[in-house]
Amino acid sequence: MTLLKAVHSLKMALGTFLGAGYITKAPGTLGSLLTLPFIYVAFTCYHLPGLVVLTLAASLLSLWTAPAAIEELGDDPGEFIMDECAGQALVFVGVVAFDITLNFMYLFLGFLLFRVFDIIKPLGIKRVEKFQGKYGILLDDLLAGIYASAGLIALLSLFSLYL
Repeated sequence: MTLLKAVHSLKMALGTFLGAGYITKAPGTLGSLLTLPFIYVAFTCYHLPGLVVLTLAASLLSLWTAPAAIEELGDDPGEFIMDECAGQALVFVGVVAFDITLNFMYLFLGFLLFRVFDIIKPLGIKRVEKFQGKYGILLDDLLAGIYASAGLIALLSLFSLYL
């Protein structure tokens, strides 16, 4: 195997979250779900800086690996799920920045909100997705993450008023 083929294979493995993107008919949902333990560990060990590093790492990995996935699978392939990992992690950067401590219920609610925004693509997310190449693949998920974060903060703030 040549070095270029090895790098391409590495990019495909990372971009599909070690092949998880090939497993199901809902690869984006699986990618988001598989990211939750990493989010919890990053928060537990390093709080906000850990979540920022996780989000940046997933975003950079997405940008680095997306061209290989596009070359092999076509534009914005469903099997490529590193972008979902970045967007899902970004949800909790905003939440923790508001000094909200993560627990399993908040992780679950953030997961649900992110999936809703990522699947329905309201509020300009659909337009951002139309950007070509690796940036379009990533940016719609980051925007969905921002909206899900704002939604979760609003929900938790509303609940705190009535509890």
